[in-house]
Amino acid sequence: MTTSLIITTYNWPEALELVFLSVLEQTVMPDEVIIADDGSRVETKALITKYQKRFPIPLHHFWQPDDEFRAASARNGAIRKSNSKYLIFIDGDMILHPSFLEDHLSLSKEGIFIQGSRVLIDKDQTEHILNKKKYNFSFFDSGLANRKNAIHSNILAKIFSKHRDTIKGIKTCNFSLYAKDVYKVNGFNEDFVGWGREDSEFAVRLMNVGIERMDIRFHAIAYHLYHLENTRSSLEENDKRLHEAVKLKKVWCERGLIC
Repeated sequence: MTTSLIITTYNWPEALELVFLSVLEQTVMPDEVIIADDGSRVETKALITKYQKRFPIPLHHFWQPDDEFRAASARNGAIRKSNSKYLIFIDGDMILHPSFLEDHLSLSKEGIFIQGSRVLIDKDQTEHILNKKKYNFSFFDSGLANRKNAIHSNILAKIFSKHRDTIKGIKTCNFSLYAKDVYKVNGFNEDFVGWGREDSEFAVRLMNVGIERMDIRFHAIAYHLYHLENTRSSLEENDKRLHEAVKLKKVWCERGLIC
């Protein structure tokens, strides 16, 4: 099964480089990596060009102009570039456990989407990581806010990974599914501009069309670098769109992959 790893980024090449280094350490490599770039400056492009020469697989770059927070549009642009049957989504500040991709693929099934968790790294440790270019972590490292999420265990994963029928905790910073299921709902809704809820609304439409949610625990581990929160100025409007999708049981968005 062919796989694309889609990485959303915006103007943080120092973090993105550590993500690239963690990709190169994967026990199972994707067939391609695609950057969903929401308008980064030339420093990010230069970094991608550098790693295109180093990666043993294609490293593609989708870029769109910087015009507010438009993660939904950036992800759709990356999806259109994909040639794979399976898509794994992360953010450009998520450093991957070596088995991250292998775990996602081992649990992948048609008709489900996978929601993984994240290990939160505090501000001081994040600064240290960026300075030292550290991209390997363990349960015992300092600065981990929710340390239990750093445990990698096949036994615990089998016990605690489960199906859920809510959208609580949906985050496309650690998320995967079949590409054909993305097209069933027309991808991400590009009416979402500004931070918040575009991933939850996407999950609502997936569930409305019959795609089930599977939460992974103790597998597919990713370490989330600390950063200041994005502005919440668009959250009220985005919440309205989310609630509308829930109320009307929407499965399709008008402004998505197929405009």
